[in-house]
Amino acid sequence: MEQNFKQLISQYKTDNESVYNTWFINNAERLKAFRSIRRGVMQVVEDIKNKTFPNDFKDSSLEFVLTCISEQKQVFVGAAHPFYWKPKLRIPDIYENQQNKFAFGQFLENCLNAKSEEQIIKEILKLDELKIKGLGPAVASILYFLHPTIIPPFNTAIINGFNSIFKDKKKLGSWSEYLKIREVLIEFNNKHKSELSNDLGAIAGLMFEVGMQKLTIGSDNYISLEERSKLEKLMEKRHLEVKTEKEDENLHTEMQYHLLKIGNSLGYDVICASNDKSKSFNGNNFSFLCLNKFPEMNTDSDTASTIKLIDVLWYQKGTNNVIAAFEVEKSTSIYSGILRLTDLSYSIADGDETFYLIVPNKREKDVCLQLVRPAIKGLDTKIKYILFSDLRKDCDALCKFGENHLVMEKIAKSA
Repeated sequence: MEQNFKQLISQYKTDNESVYNTWFINNAERLKAFRSIRRGVMQVVEDIKNKTFPNDFKDSSLEFVLTCISEQKQVFVGAAHPFYWKPKLRIPDIYENQQNKFAFGQFLENCLNAKSEEQIIKEILKLDELKIKGLGPAVASILYFLHPTIIPPFNTAIINGFNSIFKDKKKLGSWSEYLKIREVLIEFNNKHKSELSNDLGAIAGLMFEVGMQKLTIGSDNYISLEERSKLEKLMEKRHLEVKTEKEDENLHTEMQYHLLKIGNSLGYDVICASNDKSKSFNGNNFSFLCLNKFPEMNTDSDTASTIKLIDVLWYQKGTNNVIAAFEVEKSTSIYSGILRLTDLSYSIADGDETFYLIVPNKREKDVCLQLVRPAIKGLDTKIKYILFSDLRKDCDALCKFGENHLVMEKIAKSA
């Protein structure tokens, strides 16, 4: 069996279209998501404390967080569903019941501040004792982004994979079952840590692939024609998703290049996200267009780390004064970028700067819906958006005729 495990892990890691390669290892958005989601959870806690959290999931800060999580590839598709308000069933009972709402807020705050595994498990057990209707271990998807080396994510495909690998019959909706699964996964991960990771997203991805029947233990397992057909369709869907993601990444790089080029032409110091310095577009290396390092920031280290993941920043020459910030969003993502810009707004906004989302044309309606949220409209610095097609078409003209950052207003739109 041990040899089968090693073969399974090897197959998982060498398959270019497995979630290990498309989500866990080679996805800059995954790394950006941790800080963005953490910031979003802090907002949920603040809303509950201030009694501004609504009595519905829709348009709440929790919806924003779960949408960010759902954007994280196939592993988290559907992560928001358990939190939708189901009025006929009155679940999950954290919207109308104020006591449960405060308990949920305190749970999130305590987990945000936790420094050890023992503290987090204690908070989970305390929450479980309250027996809040409809609030089960789906919350683990949130906790994973707060403590990825302690809490593995949890969904139907992951538990199906777990049951298949470990010949078990664990069920989905119980914290006690989740904690038992977690113990087994951590023990398994410790045995194979050199092949997997301290980050439990890697082993959760493995369970997910097995649960989706993309990986099987042993290559001689017989599957029916119906199962084979289903598997082939799944492979085709995955191949299309990987292809689309690669196209999105190429567009993302192109838009960053246009922004760096325009900023330089206007006489600003420019820099891209810290994990994008090695990129290039049409032979133009980003490292040759950007500052060597970020100017000093008067903010805490966590917020500074978040700001350094913003796609493009323009600074007044020779200063640490941000004059414009740009988040380039892919066709599958708009939420995490908004969270990073709100972090920047809370940290440095003085009224002189402008913030922009650079978005695919087909996501214009989605972006407008997000930018009219009260929490976003209330920022000192307004966030506007620019369409991919307009930035590409007008880049050279902006470089040639622009005098300062306000030239971007020529192509920017407001929600």
